[in-house]
Amino acid sequence: MQNSVPEGSSEMYESTGLRLQRSFGSRNYGAVAPRTRYAQFFQAPRNISAKRSYLAVGVLCYINLLNYMDWFIVPGVLLDIKKYFNISDSHAGLLQTVFILCFLLSALVFGYLGDRYNRKVILSAGIFLWSGATLGSSFLTESYSWIFFLLRGFVGVGTASYSTIAPTIIADLFEEDRRTLMLSVFYIFIPVGSGLGYVLASVVTRAAGHWHWAFRITPCMGVIALVLLILLVPDPTQDAAEGHGGQSTSSTTQGANENHGAQSTASMTWCEDVISLIKNRSFIWSSLGVTAMAFMTGALGFWVPLFLSMAQLAHDLVPPCLQEPCNSSNSLIFGGITIVTGIVGVISGAGISRRCKKINAKADPLICAVGMFSSAPCLYLSIMLAAQSIVATYIFIALGEFFLSLNWAIVTDILLCVVVPKRHSTAVALQILVSHLLGDAGSPYLIGTISDVIQTSQTDSHQGAFRSLQYSFILCAFIGVLGGGFFLLTSLYIEEDRKEAQQLCRGIENKGYISNEDEL
Repeated sequence: MQNSVPEGSSEMYESTGLRLQRSFGSRNYGAVAPRTRYAQFFQAPRNISAKRSYLAVGVLCYINLLNYMDWFIVPGVLLDIKKYFNISDSHAGLLQTVFILCFLLSALVFGYLGDRYNRKVILSAGIFLWSGATLGSSFLTESYSWIFFLLRGFVGVGTASYSTIAPTIIADLFEEDRRTLMLSVFYIFIPVGSGLGYVLASVVTRAAGHWHWAFRITPCMGVIALVLLILLVPDPTQDAAEGHGGQSTSSTTQGANENHGAQSTASMTWCEDVISLIKNRSFIWSSLGVTAMAFMTGALGFWVPLFLSMAQLAHDLVPPCLQEPCNSSNSLIFGGITIVTGIVGVISGAGISRRCKKINAKADPLICAVGMFSSAPCLYLSIMLAAQSIVATYIFIALGEFFLSLNWAIVTDILLCVVVPKRHSTAVALQILVSHLLGDAGSPYLIGTISDVIQTSQTDSHQGAFRSLQYSFILCAFIGVLGGGFFLLTSLYIEEDRKEAQQLCRGIENKGYISNEDEL
């Protein structure tokens, strides 16, 4: 059921002797209903048709695709970039670290703004910034590597606005199982966009003869995304505020309730939001689980194509790259694997979640734990078997990515169900901060640094370079096991925290209704 307004809500508001008959969140098994200003919650979806809501999700999915394509263009042509700017493994890893650090620090700002100001304006500015920075990086010469690092930081700032705010718009447009389904569709485009980033980088570089051209495709797509966002995507809370008039007793009382809700939101400071989230045990443990996921995906996503190229080189399967463009077939294959396993994994995870939640209220974190525990040995085997069989490496990489992809939509649903709606953007921003700061902000650089250290004790050969990167990768398998433990801890507290969030929503709702009775 898309609309959030219970049938007969107008009549209930007109009668001052009645309390709300359907409490907020009472119909939601796995999640609290959508976010922000509580009085506006009842009216927002009513002013937005089902057709426009689905169209908006389609546009947001397209932009999410573009978002992650920009994330993973660099790993897709990493070998070419290393040779072009003449940088080491550790400096190549630092390139991704700069991107992620700017991304996560900006996410805090956008989380604050997204709970208080027009989200479409924020998203439009972010798309313009990251598309412009990507385009600008394609015109640099070999002597300006520091500008390339700087522009990747700007790309991180722009994409932070989208990753922080876009899921909250979808959460406002849908509720219950339909919201989970729409979020699943949205998150499918994380692995699909990531895979297409590798594919685009590989194909365009091979066709054009230089990696610069790969950075000129997504900005053109960004212009289309900006136009579609402005024309087709609503901001539900803003539309709710603009859609009310004083034409009846019902609308008058609703307007009073809006004002009360707005005052309640305005009176809640950002620090109070953060303190409340820190006390939320399910949010903390699940965020640490997401951090482990980010560490693994960040390190593997950045280094795997290069690692596979080094494995082939060490076994004399391909000749050394002496001039650009280098052989990027591994980026192409890895991108294809990421797309397929991402789609299958996200759909499977969402389907399993919907069925298991009918049996076990702790299903979501338990599924995430199983996904992490299963991916760790698969990724370990893929790393160790690279010395014997590249085909076996591809198979176990695919299995590892599939198990990780089970969690993408579920972890967002965990956050939405244990955090009250008015703190959703702030919660997403804090989770982004923690997961990227301790996860993929440092993991590419850490893996590259460990590889450089090990390589100093190895012979100066292709075999030594391969072994050093292989040994440094083993760390990812241990982090996967640790992440599974964090999700198990989440399962201990999720029922209690979900009930607490629902009770808080009911309290605010009832407070607002009583205030309206006093005014009448």
